[in-house]
Amino acid sequence: MLSIKKYAAIDIGSNAVRLLISNIIEQKGKPVQFKKNSLVRVPIRLGADVFIKNKISKENTQRMVDTMLAFNLLMKSHKVVKYKACATSAMRESENGRKVVDLILKNSGISIDIIDGEEEAAIIAATDLNKYIDPDKTYLYVDVGGGSTEFTIIDRGNQVVSRSFKIGTVRLLNDMVLKETWQELEKWIGEHAKGYDKIDVLGSGGNINKIFKISGKNLGKPLSYFYMTSYYNTLQTYSYEERITELDLNQDRADVIIPAMRIYLSAMKWSGAKNIYVPKIGLADGIIKSIYYDTVSSNTQ
Repeated sequence: MLSIKKYAAIDIGSNAVRLLISNIIEQKGKPVQFKKNSLVRVPIRLGADVFIKNKISKENTQRMVDTMLAFNLLMKSHKVVKYKACATSAMRESENGRKVVDLILKNSGISIDIIDGEEEAAIIAATDLNKYIDPDKTYLYVDVGGGSTEFTIIDRGNQVVSRSFKIGTVRLLNDMVLKETWQELEKWIGEHAKGYDKIDVLGSGGNINKIFKISGKNLGKPLSYFYMTSYYNTLQTYSYEERITELDLNQDRADVIIPAMRIYLSAMKWSGAKNIYVPKIGLADGIIKSIYYDTVSSNTQ
């Protein structure tokens, strides 16, 4: 007996807002499959408002309402049976974040959870990484966002420790990351990586996915520290406009890609990792899985 249902995840980040619609395929005697059906991304960049003025502007509040209305219509068209919307660092640090969430619910019918950094790290790390990792290896999992970056040590398939740091691409663009925060991150990585002989980095987020695509590497193959450093240096020889016209980057990717690479390279350097693997998963994938497993557990109680 085959059952296919559609679930949706809405990820409201500091750089962009995403709607992921996935097919949940259940077949008796076989493990459940999560298959990506549709992904829509809107670059609203809430972090540019919040990290400078501490609140979401009127213009971006209206854009959020319009986007959530559109997402609701798309979910209806796709016949989505369950959804979950999560907002991360920009919304949780905004003075008017709760007011904006209430306004969105009233005008679009979309209910949003504002989640903290630790919950964000847990949702991301709960994605089925076992499909992408070697069970005998140790990894530092790095999910770079616009407002924060989540770090998780995974040893032999088990999550050892997680931490969220207020170091993100939009924050870095606006020169809003303290030197002390970098030092704290370096110390945290050093302390938690020192007990292992060898660590590889697992990278997630839109920027590393783009870098991986540009590299032309086959899925499952890593990017080396040498490649990452070389590409980082190359990017900095181009102006913002040239990155759009000559490197074919979207305008909302052309500026944040450099600070994103700085975060990944720092994580590799401080953990001693020579390679970074890119499994192409993120918060939205984790949200889909959390909806499914919450549903399963509530049905079995």
